Amino acid sequence: MARWGSCDFEQLKKLADRLDKLEAGDLDAFTESVAKELGARLLRMVKKRTPVGVKPEWVDPEILQQYWSGYVGGTLRDAWKVLPIFKSGDSYIIRIINMTQYATYVEYGHRQKAGYVPALGVQLKDGWVPGVFMLRLSLEDLEKNTPKWVEKKMERFLKEVFNSGQ
Repeated sequence: MARWGSCDFEQLKKLADRLDKLEAGDLDAFTESVAKELGARLLRMVKKRTPVGVKPEWVDPEILQQYWSGYVGGTLRDAWKVLPIFKSGDSYIIRIINMTQYATYVEYGHRQKAGYVPALGVQLKDGWVPGVFMLRLSLEDLEKNTPKWVEKKMERFLKEVFNSGQ
């Protein structure tokens, strides 16, 4: 009769315990932390791409005083916010918003009436201002780079789970 050898079932019990622990909530906590970090990365990227207005230095000092006194740029950039992340079914939803009234015009572009603008001291000739696409381009970059980043993060997480207790 053949001998099959011996087996230490203690190691299998430890593995089953680790898998139960992983299923019990560690995976949800990990996924939520990854979603929060992705939201923070997207916020950082979109803020970096958002243009900041500057006072026109070429304008007559009287016009500067009349139209630009007290002007501080950066309102659009500072208005970006990541809303609280929530779970819907099997997905985590990340929402990023900008409540500035003109944010969509900067993002997608807008029409303008040709003519002289006293506040800028220039003659506008083109009827269309192209969009900057700060959010769209940031999302594209994030989607392109996320799989590798998440894979590394998941690998570290799983090593931590399966190597603990040895």
